[in-house]
This record gives sequence, C-alpha cells and structure tokens, in this order.
Amino acid sequence: MGTLDHIAVSAGRLDAARAHVEASLGVAMGPGGRHAAMGTWNRLTGLDDGTYLEAIAVDPDAPSPPSARWFGLDDLEPHAAPALRTWVVRVDDLDAALRAFPRSGRAVDLARGDLRWRMGVPHDGRAAWEGSWPALIEWQGTPPSFPATGLSLERLTLSHPQADGLRDALADLLDDPRVAVVGGPVGLETTIATPDGPRVLR
Repeated sequence: MGTLDHIAVSAGRLDAARAHVEASLGVAMGPGGRHAAMGTWNRLTGLDDGTYLEAIAVDPDAPSPPSARWFGLDDLEPHAAPALRTWVVRVDDLDAALRAFPRSGRAVDLARGDLRWRMGVPHDGRAAWEGSWPALIEWQGTPPSFPATGLSLERLTLSHPQADGLRDALADLLDDPRVAVVGGPVGLETTIATPDGPRVLR
C-alpha cells in the first residue's frame, strides 16, 4: 500500500501557480528549486499532516529534456491557468509498484539539492485515467521536511466519469479515508484546514 505524499498545482508559469495556492489558502508558499532532469521548477509548502503542497511549472530558462516532462506539463501553454492537476503517492518499492501498476510509467532517478528520489513517469508525461491517477514516488533517504504551517489536508476529491473503475483501481494502491472518488467531469479538488477555517483548492 502507498501513502499520500503531496499534491501539485501546475500552470504555464510558476508565479501563476504559486499565486493561485496563496490566494486560495491565504498563506505564503515556501521556497523550492529546479529539476534539471525535467526542465521544471517549483515552490513548496508543508502541511502539518506530513504531506505538502507543490506549485510547479516548466522552467523557461532550462533546456527541454530528452523525454516528456512529468505531470503533463508539456501539454500546458505558457498562459495556461493554474489548477490542481496532480497528486502523488509514496511507495516503499517503486519497481514493484510499477510492475503492479504499469500505466504509472518508467522509473526515473531524480535529485534536487540534497534530496534524492525515484518517480514513475509515463512515456508521454500524462497520468492514466485522464490525469486522475497519482504519480508514484519512492524517496531515497529522508523526504523533505517543512516548518509548521497550521495547514492540513482534510479531503482530496477525484472526479471522473468512470468513478467506480477508478475507485477499484486505486483500492490496491492506497487506503486513505481522505481520498474520495466521485462521478463527474475529470478534475481534482482538495479541502485544506487552515487557522482561519477550511479552504478549497482546485
């Protein structure tokens, strides 16, 4: 079984993704960095339940990678509006998880600063189930840590027209009462508890 690791807001520009998170939750995001292997950059904010929020976009100053970028970022135009498009599940053995869930892609070794991790990246960069399937991550060494923020994830809702099939597919990967699958147009939404009450991030 996996564990909910983090959720990611993407946009055509990093400043737009960051501003969307900050306006939705009423908090300032923390620092992040660049992912040379993917040609992307991010900002991060920790949640006090052990998960975290990521704002991510293509790094305009980085060369294009030889293969597709993760999180479907190659599909976003520079003016693309920010939205919660990705969620990430942590596994202990990425190779075993990718054998069990081959649509999660190939294993890619990644690094940023002192952080080391492996991630499943689909060949075209697009997550299965029209983007509703989580990216799979295996941290090598210590995952990132964050100062307390007073924020925590209350609920992550996945909307999909084939909700029953998606729910069944996820059952062997994740058992987390905070993650719900409902019928409807494809989309992600999360409710975050903040010091000023619950806020919704889409």
